[in-house]
Amino acid sequence: QVHVAESGGGLVQPGGSLTLSCAASGRSFSSYGMGWFRQVQGKGREFVAGISGRGGRITYADSVKGRFTISRDNDKNTVNLQMNSLRSEDTAVYYCAAARSFYPTTRRDDFGSWGQGTQVTVSS
Repeated sequence: QVHVAESGGGLVQPGGSLTLSCAASGRSFSSYGMGWFRQVQGKGREFVAGISGRGGRITYADSVKGRFTISRDNDKNTVNLQMNSLRSEDTAVYYCAAARSFYPTTRRDDFGSWGQGTQVTVSS
């Protein structure tokens, strides 16, 4: 069983930056992909970014491409999401999740372990 926990959310002004971190524990961290999703109240949870077990394959949602960067450190069992040029529409609860396979997809059902989420609010 994999356990993940997010940290780093908060309030930031439009155009600002924020880095989210996710710590994972459990089975071999490098054997599975990781992903970030986000959810606005009243809407479904949407894919943001994903990274394969050793970091060689990375995928982003079109809405964050060029602004967000996902990375992982397999020695520390962590995955980060660097968010730049933040917009009000990036406001959401952000979730870290462990994929069921080495190469994650963008589908929520392909992720089996979820954190509790961290709130990101972009507002002036």
